[in-house]
Amino acid sequence: MLLYFGALAQEKAEATKVPKKIYVTKALEPENPPIIDGLLDDSVWKLVEWGGDYVEFQPDENTDPSNQTKFKIVYDDKNLYIGVRCYDSEPDKIVKRLSRRDGFDGDWVEFNIDSYHDKRTAFSFTITAAGVKGDEFVSNNGNNWDSSWNPIWYAKTNIDDEGWTAEIRIPLSQLKFGSADNQVWGLQSTRRFFRAEERSLWQRKPIDQPGWVSEFGELHGLKNIQPQKQLEIQPYTVTSGETYEEEEGNPFRDGNESDITVGLDAKIGVTNDLTLDLTVNPDFGQVEADPSAIALDGFQIFFREQRPFFVENKNIFDFNLSQSEAGNTFGFDNVFYSRRIGRNPQGSPDTEDNEFMDLPANTPIIGAAKFSGKTKNGWAIGVLESVTAKRYASIIDEEGNKRREMVEPLTNYFVGRLQKDFNERNSYIGGIFTATNRDNLTEQLDFLHKSAFTGAIDFKHQWNNRDWYVEGNVTFSHVKGSEEAIKNTQESITHLFQRVDANYVSVDSTRTELSGTGGNLQIGKVGNGHWRFETGGTWRSPELELNDVGFQRQADDLRHYTWIGYQTLKPDSTFRRVGINYNHWSAWDFGGNHNYLQFNTNSWQNWQNNWFSNFGFNYAPIQYDNFALRGGPRLRQSPWISFWNSIRTDSRKKLRFNVFHNGRKAVDNSRKSYFIEAGFVYQPVNAIRVSAFPSLRINRDKLQYIDNLENSDGAARYLNGEIDQRTLSMSFRLNYTINPNLTIQYWGQPFISRGRYSNFKHVTDATANRFENRFVQYQGSQITFSEGTYGVDEDMDGVQDFSFDDSDFSFVQFRSNLVIRWEYIPGSEIFLVWSQDVSRDGDPTRGLLTSLGDNVFGQTPQNIFLLKATYRFVF
Repeated sequence: MLLYFGALAQEKAEATKVPKKIYVTKALEPENPPIIDGLLDDSVWKLVEWGGDYVEFQPDENTDPSNQTKFKIVYDDKNLYIGVRCYDSEPDKIVKRLSRRDGFDGDWVEFNIDSYHDKRTAFSFTITAAGVKGDEFVSNNGNNWDSSWNPIWYAKTNIDDEGWTAEIRIPLSQLKFGSADNQVWGLQSTRRFFRAEERSLWQRKPIDQPGWVSEFGELHGLKNIQPQKQLEIQPYTVTSGETYEEEEGNPFRDGNESDITVGLDAKIGVTNDLTLDLTVNPDFGQVEADPSAIALDGFQIFFREQRPFFVENKNIFDFNLSQSEAGNTFGFDNVFYSRRIGRNPQGSPDTEDNEFMDLPANTPIIGAAKFSGKTKNGWAIGVLESVTAKRYASIIDEEGNKRREMVEPLTNYFVGRLQKDFNERNSYIGGIFTATNRDNLTEQLDFLHKSAFTGAIDFKHQWNNRDWYVEGNVTFSHVKGSEEAIKNTQESITHLFQRVDANYVSVDSTRTELSGTGGNLQIGKVGNGHWRFETGGTWRSPELELNDVGFQRQADDLRHYTWIGYQTLKPDSTFRRVGINYNHWSAWDFGGNHNYLQFNTNSWQNWQNNWFSNFGFNYAPIQYDNFALRGGPRLRQSPWISFWNSIRTDSRKKLRFNVFHNGRKAVDNSRKSYFIEAGFVYQPVNAIRVSAFPSLRINRDKLQYIDNLENSDGAARYLNGEIDQRTLSMSFRLNYTINPNLTIQYWGQPFISRGRYSNFKHVTDATANRFENRFVQYQGSQITFSEGTYGVDEDMDGVQDFSFDDSDFSFVQFRSNLVIRWEYIPGSEIFLVWSQDVSRDGDPTRGLLTSLGDNVFGQTPQNIFLLKATYRFVF
């Protein structure tokens, strides 16, 4: 039975406290559903009246938009239908830029549906004038928009003399809602009028009103619709071939490899609210390679997840330890970091000079299951279970003798997440539990934890119409393993219990367990006026350890932060919007040492011509680093100042430019750094986009860590040197969109980082006030160099006291991807991928461009050719 809304209140709501409402009634007699062709000429549309009366949101909130928009909604037992009319007085100027799914370019209209009516989550559907679809799952009341959500739905558009129109069909199986006879859903619609870079909304939302989903209008009167249990099965096949430079004599590197795999993913709606995702022999390959990066500080680098199984519904499993509006609080740290699952094998067997080794590049995932969703009464539930297989390295010597050595054990990963809304959706409380268990660790893998557990709770409470909030979390970790494993954890760069001046921590080589805590507490105001602020504190105890299935850079940190922001609410003759911010941070370790104090001020500007710019300044009068000497004493860093600045031209133009640069300088010139990235995006026609962004980083540090050594008398030497590092790279992209379902994309990045060391020294008084008093520098007569090794004769008695390897480096890499993607029917795709990788060590004595050219051009790259096909069955 087809239903429709009967009437719409025409008066604008002057405040979001009075939501607009659409009332739905039954049709007098059944009608055929509309054909989705974008024309709005089906008879069913004549049964309903238009709703609309949009109000401008950006740039001039609560004014009449340049062009109005109106829409109609009807539905039947299986689908929701939306018809949209976007008026435009100059239809020949409507911008129809093509892109792949979720491109959001050109003119578009969007509908957000809060079918749970929980005022925190919503399903978003966007259609551009060019017919490109975009879909996102909205969570955290609009603070998180997840474009990895890819439901099956249908939309078409058409341009006529009055502007452009769109028809949308959304299967109810792609939405989640309760079983009440009379449904009330939240509803919002946004239109982008591209030429004026203007946004208008169906339900008014003041700029200074916090939240997004909580401010929706309402859709009333959906009667007797039945929740649809989702059932989808998606088998896939991947054929791959790899070519690379043959290594003479190495039987494992003969120049080429090939493989074919098959697998299956399934999505089962256990209820309308909760979905079970299953995968057998999953394809966890990612289409685009990680960007090149080098970290001299020794800490791990965070890379975003790109594998589909883990990306979808990731918002439910996220548990950040200390995100803040102020930043600079290790915001990437998370109890669950999915890239630990299927990671590179952690073992590395020792080999002799006459032996060759085949070390697996990744750990296969035997199977994985994910149970997730949100119920009508406010329970968010997520359970993830995954098992990764044992992995072995194969080793062979010149005589053909073979052996295998385990490099990754059979491992089980479990993550459970639960969160409950209450207090009319103004508050929530939740928790997470993770477990990592490794089976049958061999002697070679005894450095790994046998098991690792994490438990945490989080909460948030909002009041005064969500203008004010208080939120926080507490995290507990516990790891178990052999004495070697726990000793390695204590001595890792995350913890460094062996620090010689830390009397509150010490390495205990007999321990087989380690437990720690972390947490965050903050209070803030984000709505009702020009001013906003947040202040809080976060801690990580020295024993906190999350890195088995989470991400954590460092422990032993207790810090306070404050952010105060001012924003304009109305445009003027110069700016559309302006924001000004102030931040400060102060940090201690658990020994009571005040290690850090930094102040910041910054501003961003959206100009009337739609250019964007920002700038900021930092000053840090106090900084001590517990980690700089890798177990040595905490090192005093000289006070420093820094800046950043960026300018972006109008993103609507076919040719636009971006530039970003920042610099940092110690007040005593002990350290200087500068980074600049500048480039362009050019769109000559709607179907083609080209971009290139070269960057240069310069780093000069007179006290860069090299190694911790002992001299001939057994005395510690915290060896440092002066580094001159240059890093040059360029990211190049070419996108050709034949139609919204068929795209060709190319990405390439040449990268070189070169570092030269000089003026070697050892730290003697790490906390001395003057920079020159913190170390003793070796003179030329004390150092000799031969065959890549430095020798040091400290007392000039003709006897070498210690030696160290030449630390100069030059790392050259070129990575690229060519991807052809065809969504031949909704939800089913074919990928053709060609990836290249050239990674080599260059000559540090040569110039950047010369070394880059010599080590990329003319070399034999690693080539990976991949053909992947999926078919999505929907029942």
